[in-house]
Amino acid sequence: MQIVVVHQGDSLWTIARRFGVSVDEMVQANALTHPERLVPGQALLVPQKNIHRVQPGESLWLIARRYGVSLDSLLQINRIEDPNRIMPGMSIIIPEKEKMEIEVNAYLEPSGTERDVQIVNEVEGFLTYLSLFSAHVEESGGLSPLQDMRALEAVRDSQAIPMLVITNFRAGTFSPELAHAIFSSDNVQDRLIENVLRLLKARGYRALQVDFEHIFPADRTVYNRFLERIAGRLHAEGYLLSTALAPKTSGAQVGTWYEGHDYPAHGRIADFVVIMTYEWGWSGGPPMPVAPIPQVRRVLDYAVSVIPREKILMGAPLYGYDWTLPYVPSGAFARVISPVEAVDLAARVGVSIQYDATAEAPTFRYYDREGREHVVWFEDVRSMQAKFNLVKEYRLRGISFWKLGGAFPQNWTLLADQFRIRSKK
Repeated sequence: MQIVVVHQGDSLWTIARRFGVSVDEMVQANALTHPERLVPGQALLVPQKNIHRVQPGESLWLIARRYGVSLDSLLQINRIEDPNRIMPGMSIIIPEKEKMEIEVNAYLEPSGTERDVQIVNEVEGFLTYLSLFSAHVEESGGLSPLQDMRALEAVRDSQAIPMLVITNFRAGTFSPELAHAIFSSDNVQDRLIENVLRLLKARGYRALQVDFEHIFPADRTVYNRFLERIAGRLHAEGYLLSTALAPKTSGAQVGTWYEGHDYPAHGRIADFVVIMTYEWGWSGGPPMPVAPIPQVRRVLDYAVSVIPREKILMGAPLYGYDWTLPYVPSGAFARVISPVEAVDLAARVGVSIQYDATAEAPTFRYYDREGREHVVWFEDVRSMQAKFNLVKEYRLRGISFWKLGGAFPQNWTLLADQFRIRSKK
């Protein structure tokens, strides 16, 4: 699989011809609904074997070394009897390397409708875990209901195992007061743990994620203690425990999102963690990429120094934002936009897509019908390839996507091309 960027004047036919594939193969690999409508700067997947064209002075040994494959594998796959008889311009097929095996998680906010089934079916075969977000904890130790039945019915027929997410979410935001109430009473914790276990058993969940955010800094230690208590009960019943962590770059990082999360403790207690390496660009903030690679890299540098890397799932966004300019703090929030919607929008308004080589993210600007300027930052296969490369470079447990429901079919094609996805079933 290769990534190609559309240039002015390109058509799907000319691109397919250039790479020796059919238009139908291009349409299928990219799930294109309007193949006649390409946008300059749009990134496409080309379903082609890795081909190297021999340059003057190259030997087959040098080509093998460049791609990190054996000389024998090149001879075998290309049916070459004499390695000394290759000519400039000859096409050499490069065999695929062994794929890294990873675990893949994705979040779904279930609606309880047939749409949940459709979404789960769309990602069949691509997930290790399907995380249903979320059951809200209550000060009494109760749990709010979750409309999860349709999604759970669908996931039973897939290779993914369902994971329940519990949060300290109340009145539209994460509540440190609510978390504090849980942490302050062993009796409340006992009731919560019993309610969690009852729900896991009744609905067929196999794992739990605790996603408590904006914890009071003073509650950091008691949060760790709560995790130890619930981990003991879950493990005794055969369930996995994961936690969601804010994207920290050091243990001393200050801020309401960061101080309550103790990376070394979570890495010790949980079976694995999901690090939320996204939302640098967020709907209420100034325009910027959602998950710029330099910022993600700084988080991973710290994370692997205090958490076993085989316990880390790196977060990745399946969405972008459309900001109306000028940005005004506390003004109107940016609109969430899927990668497919972003490309369609660029085509409709007649602008080219640019690519920020530092952040490794696509972007474009346009004017709406009222004459207001907008800027869009989103994800495409280039930005996702950059994230997949980090998973490989840091040798992580895997990747976690927030969230399902937006259109980005190329992501799953690229994911399957890059990795073997571990199944827990």
